[in-house]
Amino acid sequence: MDMIQTDEAFRHAVGSEQLTVAVFKTTWCKDCHFIEPFMPELEEKYDGRIRFVQVDRDDLPDLCSELNILGIPSFIAFRNNRELIRFVSKLRKSREEIEEFLDRALQVAEALKS
Repeated sequence: MDMIQTDEAFRHAVGSEQLTVAVFKTTWCKDCHFIEPFMPELEEKYDGRIRFVQVDRDDLPDLCSELNILGIPSFIAFRNNRELIRFVSKLRKSREEIEEFLDRALQVAEALKS
């Protein structure tokens, strides 16, 4: 997963034609650590269809404020600088819920291509 360190790098990443999912996390978030063991497997499963990038909310607070990132981890799917769909909840996210979100993100991206 590519680590995004600057606003410019984020805008470049989400400006792509490829579906990009930004995962917003922090180092102190227990729920963020919960998803770490299975995220590489999800990246592999969706390889070639979704690009994943990670943003530490504490490193880019202005960007996260602009995007209204309140809960973490948060998942937002982008294509061509446009937010397509987001997955945010105050509950711990399971692997199954994240996969459902990723599948839905692919569906939305495909529907908007037409």
